[in-house]
Amino acid sequence: MTKPPSFYYIIFCCLFFACSHQKTSISQTVILQEQDSTSIEKISISQTLKQNEHLPIEKRIALYYQLKKESPTQYNFKNEDELNMYGYSLLWSNRPEEALAIFKLIVAEFPHSSNAYDSLGEAYLALGNEELSLLNYEKSLELNPDNFNAEDQIERIKFPDKIPEKPADKFFKTYTVKEYREDLDQLAQKLIEIHPATFKFTPEEDFKALIEEKKAAITKTTTYGEFSWHCAEIIASVNCSHTSSGRFYPQREMLPPHLWFPIQVRWVNDHLYVVDPLNNKDKVALKDEITAINGIAVKDMIEDIYKHIPSQGHIETTKRIEFNSWAPVMIPYTLEFPEKYEITIKGKKNSIVLNKAEKMKILFFDPSIPYCGNNLCLEFLEEEKTAVLTVSSFNYYAWNALDEFEDFMDSSFALINSKGTKNLVIDLRFNGGGSPESSIYLLRYLSSKPFHYYGNADYPGAENKQQQIPFENAFKGNNYFIIDGLGNSTTGHFMSMVKELNLGITVGEELGSNHFCTAGQATCRLSNSKLMYYVANNSNSTSAKSLPDNRGIFPDYEVVQNIDDYLNKVDAVKDFTFQLIKKSNQ
Repeated sequence: MTKPPSFYYIIFCCLFFACSHQKTSISQTVILQEQDSTSIEKISISQTLKQNEHLPIEKRIALYYQLKKESPTQYNFKNEDELNMYGYSLLWSNRPEEALAIFKLIVAEFPHSSNAYDSLGEAYLALGNEELSLLNYEKSLELNPDNFNAEDQIERIKFPDKIPEKPADKFFKTYTVKEYREDLDQLAQKLIEIHPATFKFTPEEDFKALIEEKKAAITKTTTYGEFSWHCAEIIASVNCSHTSSGRFYPQREMLPPHLWFPIQVRWVNDHLYVVDPLNNKDKVALKDEITAINGIAVKDMIEDIYKHIPSQGHIETTKRIEFNSWAPVMIPYTLEFPEKYEITIKGKKNSIVLNKAEKMKILFFDPSIPYCGNNLCLEFLEEEKTAVLTVSSFNYYAWNALDEFEDFMDSSFALINSKGTKNLVIDLRFNGGGSPESSIYLLRYLSSKPFHYYGNADYPGAENKQQQIPFENAFKGNNYFIIDGLGNSTTGHFMSMVKELNLGITVGEELGSNHFCTAGQATCRLSNSKLMYYVANNSNSTSAKSLPDNRGIFPDYEVVQNIDDYLNKVDAVKDFTFQLIKKSNQ
C-alpha cells in the first residue's frame, strides 16, 4: 500500500518521485514544449496541474486529458504515485473537493489500483460521505487484502462507537508466543520481499540467524513494548535509513512517563555527558560524565542501542545523532524498563539514584547551532564577500512547493552574483533529504559543466538519463559545504555529485548517506501485534560511482561540536568554515 509519508517518515524522505525540472507555463492554452530528441525525461503532469491552480478543478482535469491526447509521450502519465501525492497536497490544504476530483481521475486512469480507491475513500470521508467512503475502501481491500488502512477505516465507519486502542494501552499488552513468532517470520518475509537490497550490508545468514535469535527470546510474558524493541533491531539490521519502525515515535508514545530516563544526556566523542539535569539538579550537575547506568557500562549500553537505530550502510554518525535526540526513550528500552535509574559519575565514589522523570523533551535539532528560521535562508557577510545559503530540506516536490524552492534559488543566486560574492557557504545540516528535482536544481547553479545526475533508478516513472545543463548565471566563486550525520537520502545524492564534480570544500562530519540510496516507502503492519513499520521499496544511485556504498560522504575537514561547544552554543563547524575562508583570502 502506497500512502503519503507520516511526519517522522518525511524527516528522512528520499526520492519518492523523479520528474522533470522544466518549468511549464500553461494557462488557458496548452503550450507544448520542445524537447531534445535524445532525452527520455518527461514533464511532470502533477507539477503542470499545480502550476495551473488558477483554473477551476474541472478545467485542470480537462487539461490533463487534453495533454494526454495531444502529447501522450511528453508527460509522465504513468506515475500514479506522484499524481496521488498531488491529490493529498490538496487534501492537506483543506481543499477536499479538489482532492476528490484528482482521486476520481486516478481511479479512472488506474482502475486496478488498490491505493487509488483507498485515496478516494479518504477524500469522501473528509467530505462526510461515509457511504461512498465505505464503498471505495471495500473496493480497495478487495484489490489488496493486505491493505490494513482500508480494513481499519471500514471498521471505524461500521463501528463508530468502538474506542480505538491507544499506544499507551499496548505497552504492557501480551500476545501468545505463537503470535509473536508468526509476526517475526512475517517481518522477515516482508523485508526480503519488499526491500530492493535486504542483504547488501548484512549477510543473509546473519539476518536469518537474528530472526531465530529473537524468536527464541520470546516468552509467555513478553510484552508488546519488549517485542517492539526486538523488531527495531531486526529492521535496523538491514542498514537502510529508509527502513524503520517510525524512528522512535511509537516507542515514545507508549512508554509510561515514569519509566523515561529522567535527565537529558549527550553522547560526544565516546563520552556521555549530562546536558540538562531537569528535576535532578540536586543530584547531578551540567557536564557530569556518566560512566554506567544500573551497573551497565555506558559504552556497552550505547553499543546495544546502536543495533536498534536504522542508518545507511555502516554509518554511525546518524546513530549518534539519533541517540542524542531520543536518549530518554532509548535508554529505558535497552535497560528493560527499570523502575529506578542508578548512575555512576566519573570522579565520584558513590552511585546516585535519580528522581523519577517529571517531564522530558526530544531534541530533534542541535540547540547549539543557530536556526535561521526557515528551511531555506540566505545571509551575507559583506566584509568577507561571503554568503551563507542554508538548505535544511530538499523536501520540495513537483506535487508540492517545488516552485517555491526554484524561485528561492533563482532570486538567491541573482542576488549572490549581483553582490560580487566570492565565497558561498552551503549549510546542509539537519537536511534529511527530499526530491531529486530540488537537488538537481541547486547543482545546476553550482556546476560549470553539464552532468548526469542518475546512474540508475529502478522505480516506476523514473526517467533519469537526461543531461543536466548548468544555468547561465551559475555561481563562479568558491563553494564550501557543511554536512552532518542527519544528511540522508537526497542529501547524499547531492553531496556525492558535489564530490564527483569537485564543486568545493566540505566541512563537518561523515554524512548520513551517499550516492547509493534505497528509497520510497511501503507501509506495513504485522498481522497479530499490529506493529507498523516502513520499508524502502526502490533504489536510486547517482552517477558518482567511485564512492563506497557502505559509508557516507566524508568531509575534507572533520569538525564535530564538542561538549563545551554544545553547552556554550558555539557553532564550531561554521566558525571553522569561516576561518578557512579567511585563510584563503590572505
